[in-house]
Amino acid sequence: MSDWFHNLPILIMALVVFGFTYLVAALILGVVQALAVGERARSFKAVSPGMLPPLGIIFGLFVAFTAAQVWNDNDRANSAVAHEASALRAIVVLAASFPGEPEARLRALIHQYIDEVVTQEWPMMARQTATLRVAPHTITEALQLNLALNATTPGQQIAQREITTALQQALDSRRQRIIISHSQVNAVKWLCLVLQAMCALIAIAMVHVDNRLSAIITIAFFATGVAASVLLIAAHDRPFVGEISVRPDPLLQVMPESSPGQQAYETMSRRLPTITTSVPFSISVAPFHV
Repeated sequence: MSDWFHNLPILIMALVVFGFTYLVAALILGVVQALAVGERARSFKAVSPGMLPPLGIIFGLFVAFTAAQVWNDNDRANSAVAHEASALRAIVVLAASFPGEPEARLRALIHQYIDEVVTQEWPMMARQTATLRVAPHTITEALQLNLALNATTPGQQIAQREITTALQQALDSRRQRIIISHSQVNAVKWLCLVLQAMCALIAIAMVHVDNRLSAIITIAFFATGVAASVLLIAAHDRPFVGEISVRPDPLLQVMPESSPGQQAYETMSRRLPTITTSVPFSISVAPFHV
C-alpha cells in the first residue's frame, strides 16, 4: 500500500476501508442478482450452503497469519527502540566515571546521535529509505573516544568495558530498527486475502439469491468483518508509519534536556496528533568501586 494511505488518520483510514469494502460487496450482490435469471438462477441456488464455513475459515486463517506477522514486526520494533534507549542511557550514566572533558564529550555525542536519529533517521524509516551502508559517525566517534581513555582505576576499567558493550548494543539495536522499517505485508498476501474475501462474498450472494433481504444482511455482516480485518492489518502494516506507529519517545527520554530533536518531534506531534506506542525500559548497572 502507498504512503498516503498509511499516513491517513485512523478515522479517515477506517472510512476509506469500510466504504470501499461495502462498495465492492454491493457490486458483487448486484452482479449476482442481475445474472440470476432463468437457468442461471437455479444453478446459483444449487450452490451448497456448506461451502460458506470453509471459505470463512480459510479467510480467518489468512487474517490470523497476516496479523501475526504485523504484530510481531511492531513488537520487534518497539523492543529495538527500547534496547537502543537503554544502551544509550547506560553510556550516559557510566560516562560519569570519567569526569571532566571525557564525560562532557561522551554526553554531547550521545545527545547529537539522538538528535540525528529523531530528525533524520525517523522520517527516512517512515519512507523506507533508511540504510545500513554508513555507521553513524557519532557512535563511531564515541567508541574511538572511549577506547582512547586512560582508565587508571579498576572502576574506570570496568566502566570503559561497559561503555564499549553499550555502544555495540546501541548499534545492533539501530540495525534491527532499520531492518524492521522495511518490513510490510507484501502484495501477494494482500491479493490472496482480497481474493478469498471476494470468493466468500460471491458464495453468500449465490446461496441467498432467492432472498434479497437475507443476502443483503448476510453480505453486510461478512463485509463488516472483512473491513475490520483489513483496517486492523493496514493500521499496523508498517511499524514506523501512520497514526499508530513506533515513536522515538524512549530515545528522547535518555537526554531529558531540550534538544533540536525533542523540539522537532514536539512540533511534528502538535501538527499531527498521534497515538504513541512506547515501551518502558530500564537498565541495571553492576556497582563497582573506584
